[in-house]
Amino acid sequence: MTEIHHLSALELAAAIRAGELSALQATVHSLERAETLSQTVGAFVHLAHEHALRQAATLDARRSLAADSPLRGVPCPVKDLTMVAGMPFRAGSAVLQDNVASVDDGVVTLLQQAGTVMVGKTSTPEFGLPCYTEPDIASASRTPWDLIRLAGGSSGGAAAAVASGIVPIAHGSDGGGSIRIPASACGLVGLKPSRGRVSPGPRGSDGVALATHGVLTRTVRDTAAGLDAITGHWPGDGFLLPEPAAGFLGSVDRPPGRLRVGVLTAPTNVEAEVHPACLRAVEHAAALLAQLGHDVVEAPSPYPAQKWATFIDLWSVMALSAPVPETEEHRLRPLTRWLRAVGREVTGLRHAQAVSLAQMLARETAEAWEGLDVVLTPTLAQPPAPVGALRRDDDPEADFWGQTAFTPWTSTSNLCGRPSISLPLHRERIDGVELPIGVMLTGLLGADEILLRLARQLELADPWPSLPVDVRQTS
Repeated sequence: MTEIHHLSALELAAAIRAGELSALQATVHSLERAETLSQTVGAFVHLAHEHALRQAATLDARRSLAADSPLRGVPCPVKDLTMVAGMPFRAGSAVLQDNVASVDDGVVTLLQQAGTVMVGKTSTPEFGLPCYTEPDIASASRTPWDLIRLAGGSSGGAAAAVASGIVPIAHGSDGGGSIRIPASACGLVGLKPSRGRVSPGPRGSDGVALATHGVLTRTVRDTAAGLDAITGHWPGDGFLLPEPAAGFLGSVDRPPGRLRVGVLTAPTNVEAEVHPACLRAVEHAAALLAQLGHDVVEAPSPYPAQKWATFIDLWSVMALSAPVPETEEHRLRPLTRWLRAVGREVTGLRHAQAVSLAQMLARETAEAWEGLDVVLTPTLAQPPAPVGALRRDDDPEADFWGQTAFTPWTSTSNLCGRPSISLPLHRERIDGVELPIGVMLTGLLGADEILLRLARQLELADPWPSLPVDVRQTS
């Protein structure tokens, strides 16, 4: 049989279902690879050996558990911004070094109900704030394509785990690009679902509704299956979107129909230099879309760049809301302290205005992109960044704006609530190393199904490597 870590999540589950291997064997293989590779790529901050082995053994002993789930028996870690009962919950911060979660977050419950095996907590930067994963409490998360380069963030550990073949699917979350950024850096599929598609309940709230849970995978079909697994709703949810009758996996192989695709390569929220490789990635994707019969046209910039500043008020107040005792403030990262200081200057009135302005920005975007089913952009303005290249502890404000220039397209879909997916359609040799270059497709609010079907069509037309060469050659 093909090496276990070469299998997609759905292929692995099918092998377990067919009796070719057990959930326990798959879990042991995942944990062994984590022990070998996690420190190198900065994937995990906690490996849950006993918990995972117990879960897997229970699945093998009780065949009726999650019997209908296409992900039954598949190892799937959880990002350390999300609570798993009895596990460390540090959110990438030294301030929470000794914190342990007492309950499961709702998405963890849903993943367990889907029969996945929780093998550990993946690394994230402090409170998920930067787009790079270099926490003080763990080693930097690196892309397996080139270990001198970052895996992105804030779901950097999750992406590193999937791209290095430790697991085929990993939980992540996205408040400004935190699934799509590492997907691009690590050559993965990364979907930010529509607002209201995945509930933060029953213990979380929507708040300003920038962030959502999701998954990182190596295939579009795995992403569809992962989305099916986490779309359950809880009493009191403020946003509700209907699910496809056949589920996302059940509909993902259907043609998306002829779509009108707008192409936008100018940064939307800040002046930024765009690397030629990122522009070539969009050119490649646009040509492929045209060959598939879609109408490809130029898309306008959705709003004046200065209007994006409302994101800063929302983001800084979110940083300020992290539960940090005043006596521990000095232990935070410089970027976190700067963001919290900015947040303290945001009055209640100004925050209310920021929420309103974000909603108006969504309306402006809808008007600018009226008639377009999908908008194609680069995922990032640059190839995967070298470790330390974005971090500026000496000047956290410059750090923030440097990140913004690195990710000038991703946050628009968070502000507007739209679904957005990064696909590893392009690769280029840069400084002698082949690197993945993601392209991003952003759809209409609630049109996750169409976006996944288009992504699947592109995957079939131009398949990408499931793993970097070095990982593919590792047994």
